[in-house]
Amino acid sequence: MKYRVRIDLSFNSEADAKLLMDYAREISGKAVSINEGGDSEEISFCDLELCRHDEGLPCTKLERVEVKKSGVIAS
Repeated sequence: MKYRVRIDLSFNSEADAKLLMDYAREISGKAVSINEGGDSEEISFCDLELCRHDEGLPCTKLERVEVKKSGVIAS
């Protein structure tokens, strides 16, 4: 059994968004992925995006942190 947290928060402030992303990156070292490499794989991750849906435009991914057996991978 695992405990999962899913968060999708939009901020007006870039600083607030980065603060949450920084905390998520720090604590991600304690996170695990489920069935990594298997058919039912679920990779733990955090995404930081620039959302422009309020302008009728798509989101732009700025940063992604994934938790894999080889460690936390940022891109």
